[in-house]
Amino acid sequence: MALDATDRKILGALQVKGRMSNSDLSDAVNLSPSACHRRVQRLEADGYIRDYVALLDARKLGVPTTVFVEITLQGQAEELLDAFEKSVSRIPDVLECHLMAGTADYVLKVVAENTEDFARIHRQYLSRLPGVAQMQSSFALRTVFKTTALPI
Repeated sequence: MALDATDRKILGALQVKGRMSNSDLSDAVNLSPSACHRRVQRLEADGYIRDYVALLDARKLGVPTTVFVEITLQGQAEELLDAFEKSVSRIPDVLECHLMAGTADYVLKVVAENTEDFARIHRQYLSRLPGVAQMQSSFALRTVFKTTALPI
């Protein structure tokens, strides 16, 4: 299904404020509430809207430190990649894991309380991941820009 301008307006509005009422959303995109509701249901059914979430404040939750970890594996065998991905997905402090093209095989986004907490995460989880040949960690000093909104 192709998105039209109204669909894009709906998606844009929901990316900014996902808890917006259908009434407010319909006003924002100049549709009747029933037509707006049908479009949102279709966007959900077609997979354009995957889920609704609350974005939490990492500082208030005590995990203000972000660390990007580049991981190079010992090889590229399918079994090794599967074992690594299965293991890394179980680490609660890892927010994202990306298979990469380039020098590293994977890049992880990890949150921690501080450097000592990251050392614990490293000892307890990261150092035990299967097939790791090399690991390099980079600490984010400051987040300059961050968004969850996709360009539509």
